[in-house]
Amino acid sequence: MNKQELMAIVEDMKPADLSLYYPQGDGAAFWTGALASGALQADIEEIRAEARRLDGQPIPVLTYSTFTLYARTGSRLEYERLYFDRRRRLNTFALLSLLEPERADWLEKLGDIVWAICDEYTWCVPAHLPAAPEASGIDRHIDLFSAETGFALSEILVLLGDRLAPLLKDRIRQEVQKRIFRPFLAHGPYFWETSTHNWAAVCAGSVGAAALLLVEDDSMLADILTKTESSMNYYLQGFGDDGACQEGLGYWNYGFGYFTYYSDLLRARSRGRLDWFKQEKVARIARFQQQCFIDGSYVANFSDSQPRVKVHMGLSHYLTEACDGVLRPPSGLRAPFTEDHCSRFAPALRNLLWVRAGKEKEAWEAGSRYLPDAAWLVSRHVSAAGAFGFAAKGGHNDEPHNHNDLGQFILSGRGEIFAADLGCGEYTADYFGAGRYGYDCNGSQGHSVPVIDGQYQGAGREFRVVVLHASAEEERDELTLELAGAYPVSGLKSLVRSLIWHKEERPRLELTDTWQYDGTPASWTERFVTWRRPELLHPGSVLLPGETAGNGAVVAYDPQLVQLEINAHVYNNHYGRETPWHSLDFHVLRPEAEGVLRFTFQFL
Repeated sequence: MNKQELMAIVEDMKPADLSLYYPQGDGAAFWTGALASGALQADIEEIRAEARRLDGQPIPVLTYSTFTLYARTGSRLEYERLYFDRRRRLNTFALLSLLEPERADWLEKLGDIVWAICDEYTWCVPAHLPAAPEASGIDRHIDLFSAETGFALSEILVLLGDRLAPLLKDRIRQEVQKRIFRPFLAHGPYFWETSTHNWAAVCAGSVGAAALLLVEDDSMLADILTKTESSMNYYLQGFGDDGACQEGLGYWNYGFGYFTYYSDLLRARSRGRLDWFKQEKVARIARFQQQCFIDGSYVANFSDSQPRVKVHMGLSHYLTEACDGVLRPPSGLRAPFTEDHCSRFAPALRNLLWVRAGKEKEAWEAGSRYLPDAAWLVSRHVSAAGAFGFAAKGGHNDEPHNHNDLGQFILSGRGEIFAADLGCGEYTADYFGAGRYGYDCNGSQGHSVPVIDGQYQGAGREFRVVVLHASAEEERDELTLELAGAYPVSGLKSLVRSLIWHKEERPRLELTDTWQYDGTPASWTERFVTWRRPELLHPGSVLLPGETAGNGAVVAYDPQLVQLEINAHVYNNHYGRETPWHSLDFHVLRPEAEGVLRFTFQFL
């Protein structure tokens, strides 16, 4: 849609007011009702608990030495912990100011943190800035967190209205204008405006949402929305028709969440004339969440994704009403107020505004689905023995937040992971730089795929697999992949991996790798990744023990063909904590030009 078309809609828009955007949260009645609502008691108690923790603590200072630490060492955590702690304060005292308007101290604490955030040198985090940003142009930069901050302050201003001091309201307007609206129009286009991943939705969506709340000039608002709508089109292009988010469920929560927050405000302000939710593709993306869970809170965590994911109930309940076929998540998956270590205001607010009381099931229903564009097979299986999960993937090695993981699979049983995907590691400069695939969680050395002639999988779109067969049926699921194209090994002619998931009472996975080689490979190792500490039962059988009695999986193999080596490893998880993992390395004793290896994973 061009500016002229948007301008016609903008000129006809109802003026921005609280009841238009937040019909449930207009005035004190909603917040009084929220305090009395059983559906929100856990959230509200968590917010109050966080206020008690923060009470009496000083606002963290963002020092020069901490700000420049990333440029000197590549480490992000030190500055970002302080930065996000400030956002946690903003969220906590803003929400309590709405919930408990009689508490003047909440409003005072909110004013202090709003002022401190408005004083920040930049709302961007150092990792998202040029190596040596010039102070004179620092406000030209817009990243994920600066855009989110502008959106958050805009919502707080609109929701609290005249309860905020005039000086605070003026300061918010000035800072959002200077740091968000002006650079967006004058200094773009930014790389993320045409990205096909979460940056487009979060950055453009936050800018557009803030504009819908604060911009009063019709021409300026039309200019911003023209650019924002373009970015949303690019964001949706990053999804195939299957609706899968190749970045993983965590980034679905993030990117599609901000797409939804913006789209909701746009639909309300335009009185339905601009409505992204009318698109069937958007509905398919909305259904990705329910397809991604494999066992309890465990998900198919390919790419930079956490293995366990909690659900934003506000976003989820909204999507059940906005899109056909979206299921209400089990209540036990609710994300607590403090779960988001980045402390984003938009989802925290909507976990109060958008939650609808209703009857949730205790767990997702069983089901299997093959997502052909992403080449993911995801299965939840429920039997008398418990709940079990399986996921496997094809694709290529230049996906968003890519890992070199073609042929990777995950196995879970009764709330524990046995064949693991390490997920995302600690974000550093090198993690997103030349050294990315030296990290075990990113390179194929940290995935359940073969090591051929000592070579790991290659990085880049040219390293890809061919899906030979995929099916998701009642009794078994199958995925067959040609993996030869994943490896920079000149002699490798074919490598077919067959994964058959038998959905029996105690399910089992049959894995078969069949290869053809031009000549004889110098070495061939089948590697399987686990967080369990493997125990060799006898040659041909190794146990992956569970933490609970009677739980576990046995890996069966042919000791005449391979020799097992169990190795311990460690990596830094997303929060910088050292995390142990183990590899089962099955070394082929006599590699030949052709070979077949079979392994069975049998749950106890």
